[in-house]
Amino acid sequence: MKNIAIYLILVTSILTSCSPLKSIKSEYKLIRTSSSGISANEVGNGKVLIFNGSGMNHKIDDTSRLNIWINGNALGQLNANEYAVLYLLPGTYNFILQHKDVGNFESTHIVEITKETIFIKVKPTITSNKIEIVTNMPEELRWYNNILQ
Repeated sequence: MKNIAIYLILVTSILTSCSPLKSIKSEYKLIRTSSSGISANEVGNGKVLIFNGSGMNHKIDDTSRLNIWINGNALGQLNANEYAVLYLLPGTYNFILQHKDVGNFESTHIVEITKETIFIKVKPTITSNKIEIVTNMPEELRWYNNILQ
């Protein structure tokens, strides 16, 4: 009986600590895209698409939300299967990614944006966050939604 009580307290504390990450408002002028899904010709020439590439595990336990800051300015919150498009000039940028699981996980990433940079994938990991520049448009982006829509 005592073990069951301890187990229930532990499970309750874990579930309450996994409350959703508080959304942040974007300080960037984000770009609208067509409502029928993104196409590769809508980005490039300084327009960079940042998308949340969360896996199924993070979607199931609702830890896929990411708050993103670029050079100290809030980009906003990207949920699973969402993206944002904005203008970024070539240069070095400081990205801060934050997601909430049992605790808040925040990581800092230095990203070099070039004229060829079009797609940036961000995602939570089990103990931190990950960011990578993707050279080709991932097929699954057709099913993602712009955070402006």
